[in-house]
Amino acid sequence: MENNTMFTDYYEITMSQVYFDNNLEETEVLFDVFYRRNIFDGGYGIMGGLDEVIGYIRNFRLTDEDIYFLRNKGIFSEKHLEYLRKLKFSGDIFAIPDGTPIFPNEPVMTIRAKATEAAFIETAILNSFNHGSLITTKAKRVVNAARNIPIMEFGARRGNTIEGATIASKYAIIGGCVATSNTLGGERDGLNLSGTMAHAFIEMFPSEYDAFLAYAKTFPNNTTLLVDTYNVLKSGIPNAIRVAKEYLEPNGYRLKGIRIDSGDLAYLTKEARKMLDEAGLHDTTICVSNGLDEFKLESILSQGASIDSLGIGENIVNPKEIFGGVYKLVSVIKDGVYIPKIKISDDTAKTINPAYKKVYRFYDRDTGYALGDVVAIHDEVIDRNEYTLINPMCESQTKTIRNYYVRELQVPIFLGGKLVYNQPSILERQSYCDSQFKTLYPEVTRLMNPHTYYVDLSENLLTLKKKMISESNRK
Repeated sequence: MENNTMFTDYYEITMSQVYFDNNLEETEVLFDVFYRRNIFDGGYGIMGGLDEVIGYIRNFRLTDEDIYFLRNKGIFSEKHLEYLRKLKFSGDIFAIPDGTPIFPNEPVMTIRAKATEAAFIETAILNSFNHGSLITTKAKRVVNAARNIPIMEFGARRGNTIEGATIASKYAIIGGCVATSNTLGGERDGLNLSGTMAHAFIEMFPSEYDAFLAYAKTFPNNTTLLVDTYNVLKSGIPNAIRVAKEYLEPNGYRLKGIRIDSGDLAYLTKEARKMLDEAGLHDTTICVSNGLDEFKLESILSQGASIDSLGIGENIVNPKEIFGGVYKLVSVIKDGVYIPKIKISDDTAKTINPAYKKVYRFYDRDTGYALGDVVAIHDEVIDRNEYTLINPMCESQTKTIRNYYVRELQVPIFLGGKLVYNQPSILERQSYCDSQFKTLYPEVTRLMNPHTYYVDLSENLLTLKKKMISESNRK
């Protein structure tokens, strides 16, 4: 991966100059990455973006060209520029692994580093987390709505830049898609590829039948025909059947599938299935595409659409929302002591949870379902026999649980600037994502009015937060 160290907001560097002038540049600090609300009015998020975080940190260094550029801004001292020239990431990063369900207001990443290092990497950390988690979450939502129908990601041409679209293809696979149309993603990341033909291919030939026949002769073992260029039921399906009967079957092959990319998909797929079955093509599959998302999918499937596979593009690769992750200072470290810090807002949702924290997930021993998450001060001991969950927004709402097991969610990624995490393969992350998603109650994962998943604060953390807010109000 190339060196993108200068992918940082300019104010990070101006702040660094001030830290340097006040001997704060080496002060150890602790930042949390978290988000405040679930996108798409959903009940969960799915963690993504660690590959890009790892790549950025591993290649973190300022080049002579970078220093030259900053010098020409005319506002940075030579001593500060020399400090930046030698800057390397020497801190620790802990994160929840890719593919894990995540929820608002819990630390998905924790960064412990020197002040200038922590500031410099903020932009890249948030960019990586927000983009990766947006795609992985959207993919999982669509996959969940598809009711086990395999989904191919077709969104390369709708992505934001070549690099962004290729990264999105990877996280779509982690979220549960089975293949991508993005050939670069196949080459670079080993993703399964899928694709047959475009409408332009059909138009290149004298007739639709000629186009279908030419494709069948070249790819007889994998003939999937796009049947909506002219008229699905009056032209496309009859010509596909004709090719199957006149060329494929006499030569020992079968028509693998058809694809419909426009029209009333529920109606057309049901009619297409009847026509194919009447022609003895019971094994010919039906693939549909055309601007699908989880809500459209739920609608057409509830109407009895006959679909064997799906192609979904821009609504996975370029969803119309922003994930909204933020990066907030929660502690300053002096002489090994963590001094909690808090940002307070008139909007209570934007008042952060202070201190060095860990996040734990509680699972029911009998069902395996996740009961809720608890954010606790880092050195708290979590009772393994009985625990009372406390809603931080309404402390009178409590729930005492028993017969559970607990898992700490964050794992070390970098320690002392060294990568210590062995990132699983994309398919391993896809399998992990699927297994972790199945621990969520269906009420949490439903599309409409999902149940709010418990993300509670430990009693010690809640007490500390209230104390710091009270002290701030007296200043």
